[in-house]
Amino acid sequence: MAEKQISLPAKLINGGIAGLIGVTCVFPIDLAKTRLQNQQNGQRMYSSMSDCLIKTIRSEGYFGMYRGAAVNLTLVTPEKAIKLAANDFFRYQLSKDGQPLTLPKEMLAGCGAGTCQVIVTTPMEMLKIQLQDAGRLGEGGACGGWGGRRGPSPSPGDSAAPVPPAAQRKILAAQAQLSAQPSVEAQAAPRPTAVQLTRDLLRTRGIAGLYKGLGATLLRDVPFSVVYFPLFANLNQLGRPAPEEKSPFYVSFLAGCVAGSAAAVAVNPCDVVKTRLQSLQRGLNEDTYSGFLDCARKIWRHEGPSAFLKGAYCRALVIAPLFGIAQVVYFLGIAESLLALLQRPQP
Repeated sequence: MAEKQISLPAKLINGGIAGLIGVTCVFPIDLAKTRLQNQQNGQRMYSSMSDCLIKTIRSEGYFGMYRGAAVNLTLVTPEKAIKLAANDFFRYQLSKDGQPLTLPKEMLAGCGAGTCQVIVTTPMEMLKIQLQDAGRLGEGGACGGWGGRRGPSPSPGDSAAPVPPAAQRKILAAQAQLSAQPSVEAQAAPRPTAVQLTRDLLRTRGIAGLYKGLGATLLRDVPFSVVYFPLFANLNQLGRPAPEEKSPFYVSFLAGCVAGSAAAVAVNPCDVVKTRLQSLQRGLNEDTYSGFLDCARKIWRHEGPSAFLKGAYCRALVIAPLFGIAQVVYFLGIAESLLALLQRPQP
């Protein structure tokens, strides 16, 4: 039996609503994922997700965890809408023969959805990563890595000729004032904005600058959709009371969470490479990369195979509620209800 086709505007609105809610809830975890993936062995500032978030709050404040969120909130609506609507479109087209979709056809529909979404995903990720990673590089440049800050070293004459306590206090106060001055200037330095980054990339590199890492994004998003959509469809189908009825609320949510987490962990190596390639700024002694294979080779050689799983649990924690919320909004048909209210004739 062919799947029921739902109007495209409704799917776009559902995808947008779901994306806005999901990103607002999980963006701090996504920031931790980006910073964990970008740090290399010589610049290990964070030991875990919680360590990253705590240090971010201490150095940048609570809203530092939402650095780059404006880009996501602006572009997540078309990104999620394209992904969900494209998957539904391909599933509908592939099921026109009246037969249920086979697993290869479900994977083909997911492949089409992942390919379509990179039109928006690539520039969104490009800008978001620069804004998210700016805090990590700023902290590393300011103090040479966590735990690297030291007090003033004593001069050779300190032990030979003791200084009176009053004079010591004056000297320490003067040193503290001098050492605090650069940090105040550093805090006052303006942070780049998404608009400035976009303008600079377009001026220096053209439209290709916004699509840096397009190949790596395709290698991440297409396999993700190939895994996610068929897995979600089959898990969600298990909870249907009857073939013609929708699954309950909690089944759609859990199916989205499980399918999203599994797909996120499966493609995490490609996500690590994509994040490294799209980062324009590098810390001290950090590797630079010429392409996908060069990046993968250097990560394997210098950091070992475990580096490809950096931020995997963060990404799973981001994707699980993100897609769980998306599928709940999508299957509840919130947009259909809104459109029906708008189209209701006035008395």
